[in-house]
Amino acid sequence: MIRLVIADDHELVREGLRSLLEMSEDVKVVAEATNGPEALAATIEHSPDVLVADLVMPGFDGVELVRRARVQAPATRVLILTNFMDDSRVREALRAGAMGYLLKDVLRQDLLRAIETVATGKPFLHPDVQRQLMTEAFGAPNSPIDGLTSRERQVLIGIAKGQSNKEIAYDLGVSEGTIKGYVSGVFQKLEVADRTQAALFAIKNGLVKQES
Repeated sequence: MIRLVIADDHELVREGLRSLLEMSEDVKVVAEATNGPEALAATIEHSPDVLVADLVMPGFDGVELVRRARVQAPATRVLILTNFMDDSRVREALRAGAMGYLLKDVLRQDLLRAIETVATGKPFLHPDVQRQLMTEAFGAPNSPIDGLTSRERQVLIGIAKGQSNKEIAYDLGVSEGTIKGYVSGVFQKLEVADRTQAALFAIKNGLVKQES
């Protein structure tokens, strides 16, 4: 049984995580926290195997939480679960001692796998984070495609295939409103104005093949 503390300042996120995680017989949520100080206190009190923490919280952020937890609860592994993939934030969290780093668009089975991996003392990074760190390490040229998360790539592929937001949402198992948010993010990152330009960009960069 892997014992967890969940730290996130959004109640809906905490409730969602608890519901998802407790579907597994191998995971038990022993405490929740809404900010950095609460998370540290809960970690010290309960000595969980894993602390799943957001990067941005009141009090002090996830990076500072990792630093303090390493000193005051060294047996607990920290898994960052956030919306942020900025390379400086990733580096800070890993240097502070985070054992894992995931984005909130991760699938349930991948989240559970990350928790199990981190609990054994092994690192686990979101594929997009791995790609970003590898690109930085080897100095590969950046492309707008590299800035998309895995879920944004899936949305872009759907756009390129001519799917509506509703159809993409059905395929990915999320709400249509969520897809609208991803579409806006894709347009912004690719610097395109509409779905046609996004589709052409996807075809040009080999994400999908143009139909003859």
